[in-house]
Amino acid sequence: MKYWLYIFTICFALFSSCTSQEEKVGDDDADAMQMMVMQIQKCSRLYTSEYQIHKIVTHKDQMSVKGSVMRQDFNLTIPVGERRIAIPMDATLKTYIDFSHFSEKNVKRSGKKITLILPDPKLQMTSTKINHAEVKKYVPLTRGNFSDEELTSYEQQGRQQIIKDIPKMNVIEQARKSAASTLIPMLRQMGYAEQDITITFRKGFTLKNLSIEHQ
Repeated sequence: MKYWLYIFTICFALFSSCTSQEEKVGDDDADAMQMMVMQIQKCSRLYTSEYQIHKIVTHKDQMSVKGSVMRQDFNLTIPVGERRIAIPMDATLKTYIDFSHFSEKNVKRSGKKITLILPDPKLQMTSTKINHAEVKKYVPLTRGNFSDEELTSYEQQGRQQIIKDIPKMNVIEQARKSAASTLIPMLRQMGYAEQDITITFRKGFTLKNLSIEHQ
């Protein structure tokens, strides 16, 4: 660093001392930022909530007869041929935030105030289970039983219905609150006052951006 020459030595000494102190503070801030980022990265995959979902998947179909008489097509439904089934399904959903790629780009500071912009939360369907002993079905004599392929298809439909219900679960706000309960104490230990800390997601993030994984 280039210093201007001063007539009085004492002024030069004072100026040099203040300049060195400012450089040290800047270094400390950079070190504190790096330490903060490293501590948050150690959270790795932070699970923020878990949902136990119980759903009954129902399906019914009717036997129909298709044909043609005198070049006229027909499709007749036979009422006595209706099959019905109710499948109880339990599913476990977990939301988590992956901090492995958290960086200084996720941190904004303005004076004493600090804002952490969280990585997008992700949702994982960790398990689904059907209680086969409680499956209710009605199959008339005129129809064949439900096949394994059909049952698998109905289970898949049940999973999709559960996913469609996700907006009712307040997933985003719950993930933010859970992350805040972990990160705010960490930031307080680093000297930040709780009222100066903001935990949020990136602007424009919605449930449509939520990544859903299956195990």
